[in-house]
Amino acid sequence: MTVPTLLVLDAEPLPRLGSLTGRARIEHADAATLAERLPGADVLLVWDFTSRAVRSAWPGEGPRPRWVHTASAGVDHLMCPELAASDTIVTNARGIFDQPIAEYVAALVLAMAKDLPTTWALQRERTWRHRESQRVAGTRAVVVGSGPIGRTIARTLKALDITTALVGRTPHTGIHGPDDLDRLIARADWVIAAAPLTEQTYGMFDARRFGVMQPSARFVNIGRGGLVVEDALAEALAKRWIAGAALDVFEHEPLTPESPLWQVPGLIVSPHMSGDTIGWRDELGKQFVELYERWAAGRPLVNVVDKKRGYVPGR
Repeated sequence: MTVPTLLVLDAEPLPRLGSLTGRARIEHADAATLAERLPGADVLLVWDFTSRAVRSAWPGEGPRPRWVHTASAGVDHLMCPELAASDTIVTNARGIFDQPIAEYVAALVLAMAKDLPTTWALQRERTWRHRESQRVAGTRAVVVGSGPIGRTIARTLKALDITTALVGRTPHTGIHGPDDLDRLIARADWVIAAAPLTEQTYGMFDARRFGVMQPSARFVNIGRGGLVVEDALAEALAKRWIAGAALDVFEHEPLTPESPLWQVPGLIVSPHMSGDTIGWRDELGKQFVELYERWAAGRPLVNVVDKKRGYVPGR
């Protein structure tokens, strides 16, 4: 019986795949060798989910992996027309990051409401300056993106007694559609971007959208960097169209030391870490092994991405 070839697009530390010994021929590739090795692979594990190498390396006609799994929630970094048009199944790490990201968003909301960045700055200066902070209970939030991450964020914010509206691609019971977005963000104290990056969502938070928000609003992006026109956000903060913002994802990562975003007033910058809690890589590896066992047994895979939409279908 032929053992399937599993190709791993590497990133350090490597995934723990020892439990697949004897059940998979595990090979490794980097961006330079991926194109050469892809045609011989049955399965591709995109462990380096920051890499865009799959886009340029994916073969057109001829042999290709039957299944691609990315150790991330987003799939925009690997999706290309050839992959989208193929019969290759794509799965993602749906379910791993939901709660950690929701906790991170709640932490940002509380930090901004309680003005913790100023408190830390004053402590470094040894300056005693009494101030009043904002109560979050009774405020309004809009979460844009109705997948598992967005729904978990909404549930967590509601636990803080924040009135929360959820916006998705299509309206459902309890979920608003895109046509309601401007009306909702015009009244929101907190606007949370948690949508996948698609042709429809790219640059959706632009100068017009920041202009719709009220001056007391704060904006958080933990979705994908491309959701936000970063220059427009910087201008909105500089002109005080909105009160503050936090970005955990960016159009180009890592953010260079020369980027002006580091110096934008009222902006909290974090290095794409909202979902990365202690042990998260082990969880990703365990999830992949479970998926591989389903695939090897001929059972249907879960977390299957709709390659035309760019995410796992759901509410």
